[in-house]
Amino acid sequence: MIMKQLKATLVFICLAHMAFAQNYGGVKKGSAIGFSANLTDFTASLWKSGPLQPGFSIMYWHGIGAKTDYSIRYNGVFTNYSKNLTSNSSYANELEASLHLRMFNNDHLLNPFLSAGLGGGVYGGNFAGYAPLGGGLQMNLFNDGYITLQMNYRVSFSTVNLDNNLFYSLGFSQSIHSTQAYVAPPPPPIPVVVDTDKDGIPDNVDKCPTVPGIAKYNGCPIPDTDGDGINDEQDKCPTVPGLAKYQGCPIPDTDGDGINDEEDKCPTVRGVAKYQGCPIPDTDGDGVNDEEDKCPKVAGPADNYGCPVIGIQSYQIDFKSGSDKLLLHGRGILDTVVAYLNRNDAVSVTIDGYTDNSGSDKINNPLSVKRAEATKKYLVSKGIAADRMTTAGFGSTNPIADNKTAAGRKKNRRIEIKIKP
Repeated sequence: MIMKQLKATLVFICLAHMAFAQNYGGVKKGSAIGFSANLTDFTASLWKSGPLQPGFSIMYWHGIGAKTDYSIRYNGVFTNYSKNLTSNSSYANELEASLHLRMFNNDHLLNPFLSAGLGGGVYGGNFAGYAPLGGGLQMNLFNDGYITLQMNYRVSFSTVNLDNNLFYSLGFSQSIHSTQAYVAPPPPPIPVVVDTDKDGIPDNVDKCPTVPGIAKYNGCPIPDTDGDGINDEQDKCPTVPGLAKYQGCPIPDTDGDGINDEEDKCPTVRGVAKYQGCPIPDTDGDGVNDEEDKCPKVAGPADNYGCPVIGIQSYQIDFKSGSDKLLLHGRGILDTVVAYLNRNDAVSVTIDGYTDNSGSDKINNPLSVKRAEATKKYLVSKGIAADRMTTAGFGSTNPIADNKTAAGRKKNRRIEIKIKP
């Protein structure tokens, strides 16, 4: 039974405290001291009354908020009441503290209130605790004094020494500190958010506070690592400058010849800048490019510098034995050389003279030179420019046949006409 009463008391106090916490605005009561006359019915219940015992109180009141106070009071009761008498005292001492919740702000003339608290007293030599629960009516005398009418039902925590009882009080209290207007604490200051670049990211977390950016990069713009004007999120080559046309990459060079595709006339075949990215041409299709081909418009083997073979046997150019005089048959062979050089006007030739091993080098060497010169002279007479021909004589060196036979010696007595590199 006692535990149930204690729990009910604590719930009432908590609810009252929650209500007190909601008081804002109005006038807060100052400190006040006072006196009251009391009547206590120690045998009463909510449905039964008993004899009233007179008493008095000395009180201290103080405002908590515009509608809330707390009080501390000493009660003296003239009574010999005791459920468990251990002394003959006819006087009981009580001390209690209470919270009070008024209906209106403190500055109202008549103001009903509710009370809840904790107290204890000594009755016939025995201590007992109780919880005063009740209410009353406050009359405000210009915030300078207060008349208070109050009734409490006091719930005992120890029914062995004290019954539940009723308490009635009429008192007066005088302010000792002026009543003050209750000022609610100011709300916490609203933090000022500074966003200099207006990108929605506050300066205190913005790594680039003066340049609009995005949260992903801590308030900075999307980076452009290679500085080509295309941000890294759209740049397929973020570390190499390029063009928007190629998604931030340089102009491609498909064939890898160092000439970009926009300037390369042959973008899929390696070439050179001289020919706008195309290979060096081979006009006659003989496999020798025009820059190395002495006859770029006429097909010829690579070992003949891209020119067709002159088509004569060197020993067919006949000279009188021991002489540089060109025989008639030899002239006819040289006429084919004239025709060849006329067809291939870019070709220059070397004319080399040789002898067989008959006679000494003292005779053969000069003779081979004279025969080469005689050949050149004949070609010049046919209209071939002299500067297209270079002559030399090698005597009996480099034979191409056996000098032991007449046929072999005839082949060794020869003029070799070759295309000059």
